[in-house]
Amino acid sequence: QVRLVESGGGLVQPGGSLRLSCAASGFTYSDFWMYWVRQAPGKGLEWISTISKDDGGPYYADSVKGRFTISRDNSKNTLYLEMNSLKPEDTAIYYCAARIGTDVRTAPGQYQFWGQGTQVTVPS
Repeated sequence: QVRLVESGGGLVQPGGSLRLSCAASGFTYSDFWMYWVRQAPGKGLEWISTISKDDGGPYYADSVKGRFTISRDNSKNTLYLEMNSLKPEDTAIYYCAARIGTDVRTAPGQYQFWGQGTQVTVPS
């Protein structure tokens, strides 16, 4: 059974930091490019970051570049997102997702596996 389980979300003040984790199981994690996607209240899914299967890239949306860092540990089947200098506009549900492929895809409809999401709230 494929599972992606996010953790680490919560309430953080503006300017603060959080580290999200995504534990993968039920598939060959090291074969997949991994993604972080978020959905703010009342908005659609927004791609924010990607890392290739062998730690290449990484790739970031302009909205998070310079503040967020994606990483992965293939020995632990775990994906991370280090988020710094958080802003109220970062408030969203954060999802990890997986896609087998050879390049980055920013359209969330192309991802094969999804987690259930973790809430990040940055009050204004």
